[in-house]
Amino acid sequence: MEKLYYRPLVQTDAARPDEALTLADGWGWFTEVEQIARGGAREIIPAAHLPFDVAERLTSRRAPVAGLGMESPKIMGILNLTPDSFSDGGQFDEFDAALERAEALIEAGADILDIGGESTRPGAQEVPEDEEIERTAPVIAALRDEGFSAPISIDTRKAMVGDAAVEAGADMLNDVSAMEFDPAMAELAAITGLPICLMHAQGLPETMQDDPSYGDVLLDVYDYLEERIELAEASGILRDRIVVDPGIGFGKTLQHNLTLLRGLSLFHALGCPILLGVSRKRFIGTIGGADAADARVPGTLAVTLMGLGQGAQIHRVHDVAEIAQGLRLWRAITEGYEE
Repeated sequence: MEKLYYRPLVQTDAARPDEALTLADGWGWFTEVEQIARGGAREIIPAAHLPFDVAERLTSRRAPVAGLGMESPKIMGILNLTPDSFSDGGQFDEFDAALERAEALIEAGADILDIGGESTRPGAQEVPEDEEIERTAPVIAALRDEGFSAPISIDTRKAMVGDAAVEAGADMLNDVSAMEFDPAMAELAAITGLPICLMHAQGLPETMQDDPSYGDVLLDVYDYLEERIELAEASGILRDRIVVDPGIGFGKTLQHNLTLLRGLSLFHALGCPILLGVSRKRFIGTIGGADAADARVPGTLAVTLMGLGQGAQIHRVHDVAEIAQGLRLWRAITEGYEE
């Protein structure tokens, strides 16, 4: 039997028909769905014609992630404790600078921090576990010792690094390899019960941009994430503890990235919150004419607003203050504003 995929055509307009379905119990709604089959067959159908299980996954309330409700968009501030990250490498790898940056990100509007000690940019080399732990765990522990109460995510592919971060006070696991690089990540997530983000990446950072190719990038990434969710559930991880990330820029060409962004709402059918990480990515610079990574804030905001329009719940960004300002304006226009 041919597998069908269902992408809700999300709207946020205040003029909402009575028959509209609410997307993930959040801010978006839909009355129509794009039904997709491999091989090019696409058809717009009424949302009322959705299979029951698909409609349930598209509309069901998402569980909180690290204590944060998913009924409104959340900003994840990036704190790279690395010397070689693609846009801010070496800026915050000193201990005191890292602590100051963490506080500044929350003050600027971040809801959660994502702390990483290994760059996974294209061409990056693997960092030894002990070095990655030394970069991340002491900073997390120091933040907690100082009374830092905001949620913290540990950005790592390695279970030992994740375990050390959890011991230090991390609230979430963010694995860009979706537990493929280190299968022990599944056990760690199951035992701790913490939320885990599963991201799609084609290949390892060292080689992922050499020649990425797909049959149908949107459907291939969806199938991959569906398979990783099934593996996670088989490992004892509850679906309501899983976040998905299509992995923009990780083993994708510019055109692959654009296709995934156009079809982003498809991933709601997995029944998990969507994390979107586009901040300062190369494709933004290429299209927007910004060679320097830190000059890509306007493009990052444009793509983030597109993601908000498709119901993506978590937005991982470097430039928190600028994105938070844009998000406040977007919400005021779409939801109303009280003086």
